[in-house]
Amino acid sequence: MKTIILSFLMLFCAPIFAQKTTVIQIQTSAQCGDCKERIETALNQSKGVAYAELNLETKIVEVKFKSAKVDPATLRLIIAKIGYDADQIKADAAAQKQLPLCCQPGGH
Repeated sequence: MKTIILSFLMLFCAPIFAQKTTVIQIQTSAQCGDCKERIETALNQSKGVAYAELNLETKIVEVKFKSAKVDPATLRLIIAKIGYDADQIKADAAAQKQLPLCCQPGGH
């Protein structure tokens, strides 16, 4: 009997606790493989992010995240704080100067 009740609760209550995931695309100013690694690492280590992958040809990073834990504006700020433009958010100037020369604007 306990097994039946437990199974019933798991079957019908699990969707209540499921968190919604969202996928967004952010245009960046990334230029090379080092930029790609830096941006993906920063995002993938952020709370609520399931995965982030940057396409170097388009300079667009796709981010899948739990909307209850993080919002798109915060994700853009994470990118900007490490020295890259993120959509309309400009890169933090001090962080951008700390990037390797090849990763700075005009470096490639």
